[in-house]
Amino acid sequence: MYILILFLPLLSSILSGFFGFYFSRQGSAFISTFCLILTWLLALFIFYEVCLCHSIVSIHIYNWILIQLYTIELGLLFDTLTSSMLIVVTTISMLVHLYSTAYMSHDPHLSRFMSYLSLFTFFMLILVTSSNFIQLFVGWEGVGLCSYLLINFWFTRILANKAALKAMIMNRIADVFFIISILIIFLTFKTTDYNIIFNIIPFIIKENYIIMNSSFNIITIIAFFLFIGAIGKSAQIGLHTWLPDAMEGPTPVSSLLHAATMVTAGVFLIIRCSIIFEYSESILILLIIFGGVTSIFAGIIAICVYDLKKIIAYSTCSQLGYMFFSCGLSNYYIAFFHLFNHAFFKALLFLSAGSLIHAFFDEQDMRRMGQLENSLPFTYICFIIGSLAIMGFPFLTGFYSKDLILEFAYSRFIIDSNFIYFLGITSAIFTSIYSIRLIFLVFSSYKESSGFYTIYKFLSNHEVEAPWQMFISMFVLAISSIFIGFIFSDIFLGNGQYFWSNSIIVLPCHFYFIDIEFIHPLIKNLPVILSLIALLFTEYFLNLVKIWPLKYFNKSLLYKCYLYKGWFIFNSFFYNAGFFNIIYNNIYIYILKISYISTNKYLDKGIFEYLGPFGFYKIFKYLHKNFQFYNYSIIFFVIFFLFISTSIIFILIILFYYNAIYIIINNLGLIVIILLITFFNFD
Repeated sequence: MYILILFLPLLSSILSGFFGFYFSRQGSAFISTFCLILTWLLALFIFYEVCLCHSIVSIHIYNWILIQLYTIELGLLFDTLTSSMLIVVTTISMLVHLYSTAYMSHDPHLSRFMSYLSLFTFFMLILVTSSNFIQLFVGWEGVGLCSYLLINFWFTRILANKAALKAMIMNRIADVFFIISILIIFLTFKTTDYNIIFNIIPFIIKENYIIMNSSFNIITIIAFFLFIGAIGKSAQIGLHTWLPDAMEGPTPVSSLLHAATMVTAGVFLIIRCSIIFEYSESILILLIIFGGVTSIFAGIIAICVYDLKKIIAYSTCSQLGYMFFSCGLSNYYIAFFHLFNHAFFKALLFLSAGSLIHAFFDEQDMRRMGQLENSLPFTYICFIIGSLAIMGFPFLTGFYSKDLILEFAYSRFIIDSNFIYFLGITSAIFTSIYSIRLIFLVFSSYKESSGFYTIYKFLSNHEVEAPWQMFISMFVLAISSIFIGFIFSDIFLGNGQYFWSNSIIVLPCHFYFIDIEFIHPLIKNLPVILSLIALLFTEYFLNLVKIWPLKYFNKSLLYKCYLYKGWFIFNSFFYNAGFFNIIYNNIYIYILKISYISTNKYLDKGIFEYLGPFGFYKIFKYLHKNFQFYNYSIIFFVIFFLFISTSIIFILIILFYYNAIYIIINNLGLIVIILLITFFNFD
């Protein structure tokens, strides 16, 4: 039964991909959705047996790779972390499959799309359930491959091609570091199995590597390379540029990619390797810095862009930053709880955006929208629920994890965590601003619509709400975004609960769960208070711009601030995403030029050709010109050629095989006979 949870998505992918022509598009969609529903039911049963009944399961399938005494087994590990992650992956994947049957119903390649979705789910399940780093890396690369296939699903679009290649290249950069970390782990522990490695780590924390006459702790080196691999997959600042461009794929792909699969893999890796990071204080500080900077940077960009899906994409980067700095503060269980909650309200936002785009004839620019609250009431309600949840509105799903992260940041009473608390508070304010801005520009009746008149006429005269498949998916996610945080908060974070067992290891010196009980109530409620103030101020400002008569607004202080030159510089910087793409493109082109000059021009076309065929051609041409006067007869030429060739062969044999001289002496007569026969039979 445990193996079946991997087999069903793979079976779905094979049937839809190879036999979709025989099943038809609707048949492929039904088979894929049915297999994912069965997978979700199995995940619920596994969660009950492993987490609630405290029965951890480890399955050895077979020995995969045998290298002398070293064996890599293909096995599955179902502990509390894995079982909880299975709930996220299977639930979101099942709802996205159901949603896609309606959203992609017009596409002639629906069978291929459903096959890719199921394959994506299969590789994510491989990543989550693996019992060793090699098997985890198979799932890690598998989700990267499937992301390329899904982002580039509409392969006739140039932007989709570029976005898919960009995602592949950026992730390969991080994957190189992840491979190096696996190699160092193997060299250090002589195995890649989780159970062995995590039990041996306390005994080698003092060991060092000598690199360039400098001593480096082994655990710190491993944690550093794992950290780089994680920031690439989870799109933290520096390697984040692929994630917004991945919006060129269909909207269900964006939902699955952002909510439950690929971008959460980096956070899952850090939580899985919690004991490695616990013994490396410097890498924990790196997690804090990268997470805090990413959360605030992505939040500012989301305020300045106008593409509907890119705003939600940058919101994902911001929320992943929260998870990273929570891990840096050794709050791995809270980071996972936020990952768990984030999956539901982020999937709701993306699927609601897909419903809007589906009704609005594939338009994504918010500046062409407005006054849609009456035309799309259900989508409007889903957007409000998802936005309030991501803001951390009281008693919605995001409130139970997001505020807790900030409380723990404040309770550390150290400089870096207090600074990160400030970044987290600021990021929460920006979250409120871009969420209410999105709702206002798309739905508000105060905003004058600047879209096409024919579209608005169609929306006002026709029933354009989501089909029943899309409606069910969005409804389930909306209910989850309201209640799922309350339901699981006591399970994951309850005092006195030993839910996580040995899945997540936190050193006693980093455990300060009791400290948050002594924080001042104002500090505890400050994120919510500031978020609500930012929400009300943004709503008032956006309405004010439209309500005020133009002659009064042009004279106001607000309008003068808007025209201030510094605002345009600020806005252009973040509208272009910090110019990361421009910088990377220029660096990449410069590297290509250097590579062309050094490798192609001087090596391939230079040294290698002169040492290879072109050089031999030049040598023989020179010899031909200078030795033409010796060619009086064919017999003399043949003798000269045989002498030169046998001399070269004789010299090479002596140089590369020192016993060859004895063989030649012992067989000298035979060699002479062969040469004579060759000479007299040349013609």
